[in-house]
Amino acid sequence: MSKIFTFGFWNSVARLILRNRIIIILLILATTAFFASQWKYMRFSFTEANLLPDDHEVNQEYNAFLDKFGEEGNLIVMGIKDSSLFTEKNYQAWKALNDSLQKFPEVDYAISIGNLNKLKKFEDPKRFEMVPFITEVNPDSLQLASYEDELFTKLPFYENLVYSAHSNTIQSALYLNKEIVNSKARKDFVIDNLDPMIKNFESQTGIDVRVSGMPYIRTLNSQNIIDEIGLFIGAALAVTSLIFFFFFRSIRATVISMVTVCIGVMWAFGTIGLMHYEITVLTALIPPLIIVIGIPNCIFLINKYQQEIQKHGNQAKSLQRVIAKVGNATLMTNITTASGFATFILTESKLLKEFGIVASINIVAIFILSLLIIPVIYSYMKIPKSKHLKHLNRQWIGSFVGWMEKMVRNHRIAVYFTAVGLLAVSIIGIYNIRISGSLLEDMPQQADFFKDVKFFEEEFDGIMPLEIVVDTKRPRGVLKSSTLKRLEQLEGLIAEEPELSQPLSITRLVKYSKQAYYNGNPKYYQLPSSQEQNFILPYTKNMEGNDDLVNTYVDSTGQFARITTFMKDIGTDKMEKIEDNLWPKIHKIFPEDRYEVSMTGKALVFQKGTTYLVHNLVLSLSLAIVLIALLMAWMFRSFRMILISLVPNLLPLLITAGMMGFLGVPIKPSTILVFSIAFGISVDDTIHFLAKYRQELKANDWKIKRSVYAALRETGVSMFYTSIVLFFGFSVFMISSFGGTVALGGLVSATLLFAMLSNLLLLPSLLLSLERSIANKETLKEPAMRIIATPEDEEEISKDDEEYKNQKNES
Repeated sequence: MSKIFTFGFWNSVARLILRNRIIIILLILATTAFFASQWKYMRFSFTEANLLPDDHEVNQEYNAFLDKFGEEGNLIVMGIKDSSLFTEKNYQAWKALNDSLQKFPEVDYAISIGNLNKLKKFEDPKRFEMVPFITEVNPDSLQLASYEDELFTKLPFYENLVYSAHSNTIQSALYLNKEIVNSKARKDFVIDNLDPMIKNFESQTGIDVRVSGMPYIRTLNSQNIIDEIGLFIGAALAVTSLIFFFFFRSIRATVISMVTVCIGVMWAFGTIGLMHYEITVLTALIPPLIIVIGIPNCIFLINKYQQEIQKHGNQAKSLQRVIAKVGNATLMTNITTASGFATFILTESKLLKEFGIVASINIVAIFILSLLIIPVIYSYMKIPKSKHLKHLNRQWIGSFVGWMEKMVRNHRIAVYFTAVGLLAVSIIGIYNIRISGSLLEDMPQQADFFKDVKFFEEEFDGIMPLEIVVDTKRPRGVLKSSTLKRLEQLEGLIAEEPELSQPLSITRLVKYSKQAYYNGNPKYYQLPSSQEQNFILPYTKNMEGNDDLVNTYVDSTGQFARITTFMKDIGTDKMEKIEDNLWPKIHKIFPEDRYEVSMTGKALVFQKGTTYLVHNLVLSLSLAIVLIALLMAWMFRSFRMILISLVPNLLPLLITAGMMGFLGVPIKPSTILVFSIAFGISVDDTIHFLAKYRQELKANDWKIKRSVYAALRETGVSMFYTSIVLFFGFSVFMISSFGGTVALGGLVSATLLFAMLSNLLLLPSLLLSLERSIANKETLKEPAMRIIATPEDEEEISKDDEEYKNQKNES
């Protein structure tokens, strides 16, 4: 009988591995050295993850905006809410800090109280000029108090730009060079220069400085990702090694397993470097994932080796059978796990696609490493002692398996009622799930920079830029009186939204020009009438010092105007309501036949990306289910068995979704991963159980009950071991400071725990209840491949035992 994967094939693999141990060790070392050489190409992401395809309409609008106005997220703000700033000593220290920062090449220009300019009218010739707001080099306390009063009462132009409209908070604005905003130079400036200088100012004056802005947030967030990679890897190694040792009580077995997964981690980093991918909040999870997923491979292989040693004490035969009997089953379980990750490759999101590629490749790689390293290392070691095999006969494991058998044998109705009850409650919870596209929600909420975000939201109504671009469809159309009035009208509508800040646009400078024309009287801070424009125009022709502001909010042709407002940390649902509220009013102000208006900005792109991913979640999960169902169909050749096997794996996903609804955990980029990952891993237990069940059916003359109980006793222990390792392994992610990573770890852990119970209780119960419809050779035809060896395969394996033993002695 010709089969693609037969035990003859795996027996040949076993001979190949055990006869070429030195070559295999050298190949692993060489491959590891190669991947280590690729680490130098790893780079950390210095910008937010783009969740949308490059050709998506929202991305195209954002890129068009960048082409006209350049990088929008280049503003760092430093805020002080302390009236003592306007004392001589503190003012001079603050001015010195800002002057020093402005000298850095990374800073294009800075706006602060020390270098503030105001617009002044001159008559001969007629002109406006920007003159220093504070004229004295060393102003005294009385002068500073006067300047403070003038700033807050007579310069509305600087409202929400230099001072808060809500309190006496002062801020400085650093505009970074747009060329370095998304590069390592930004990180070096923030970490090595900005932060130390601010700390030095705080120690000199005792004034608390709040710092924020997208470049600053992104820098510290990236640094947190870097710091947590080492933390995750260390924690995953510590937790899995402790659990492994607790199960096996063998330092040797524990060290071998840790060496295996550590090499897998090195390969994972090497893969990221080889493909020149960035390390993002998602790809940073891959190395610890390899540890968590690789340890179960080691458990299956080492557990089988020790079982064989306990059975007959022949090392040669044991190693041969470990590869030949467990290799195929382990391959299948790793393929299903990799399939769960691989479904992300089919999405149009670059972030998820890269995550799926690296994760699926390295899951297969850790299987290959386990299959090669463990038998080869054990072949050079002495046979395990009896104390290392005691765990195979532990009473508490026997009690657990006995409890499961009792539940399946005597309490199947209770199992079904519990499953149906959990399903009903979960459906209620699912209706409470919300979608969140907040750019800051997953960031470490205990970090100082996150607290500073909340400070600026309270004082300046937001920190994340939202951009509105108005196309007047004609050159210099922005500066027409009618357009300026429409812009001001739109700004008024934006200011009415409590989640948005006072907008910034060219209208500020135009209104400030009228105020300056009337000798700085703040009541004239308004758009000039047509008649007033004729009076003011001669003064503006030679106006200098405002090029930066004009070029920031009007493109070089004068056709496009930019309105910038800042958003609070709001989710997708609130943003959609704001859009629904604004768009009809925008179209009324700017008729679509005469103007074209677009809304963009990094935060908005991220929120749209979240919605896009949620819509793709169903597709991704459906693909995972279909792919794994096809794999099960190929293995078992039974449609009924596919349905039976999917039920205990879909139920945990629904329970997890229900938990998310009740616990208020939203659907977002990080939690979207949960379902495909958990499904790909949980179906492994189903494969192991059904493979053993089918073998028992043939051995027991198609007697269902005897076969189910035998399969439960045989696979229950290893399924319990691996599920516990996976549970605690994924729980490691809950130590993260990132909310999304915490949710991912907790939800996957919970799902896998439910999946274990579902596969050990619900699956065998279904097999027993439906025995009449599945207990026949037509339903369970000969599989496309054997996952567990049959007695005939045992004979084939035994033929090679003596040959391998002789070859080992010769070497």
